[in-house]
Amino acid sequence: QVQLVESGGGLVQAGGSLRLSCATSGRTFSSYVMGWFRQAPGKEREFVAGIRWSGGYTRYADSVKGRFTISRDSANNTVYLQMNNLKPEDTAVYYCALELSSLLTTNRYEYDYWGQGTQVTVSS
Repeated sequence: QVQLVESGGGLVQAGGSLRLSCATSGRTFSSYVMGWFRQAPGKEREFVAGIRWSGGYTRYADSVKGRFTISRDSANNTVYLQMNNLKPEDTAVYYCALELSSLLTTNRYEYDYWGQGTQVTVSS
């Protein structure tokens, strides 16, 4: 099995920054995608960013382009989400997920493994 553990969430003022981490362990795969999703109260879980582990190709939701950056540390099997210029509407529980098909899709149902989530709260 695969375990995904997020960390780095917290409370920050609008305009501030946070960096989320997601450490993976367990089975290894030759190709896959790591994604970040978020879910605000009463809303659907939505795609934020993704990275294809082999090659490093990235994809972002329009709402976070230019503010968030996804990156990976292959040596430590960790994916990061650097979030800058945070806005109150970024408040949500953030989840990392692993997609075995390596499509780099925004569809959450295509992701096979999920972390437990970390809360990000942005105050105005």
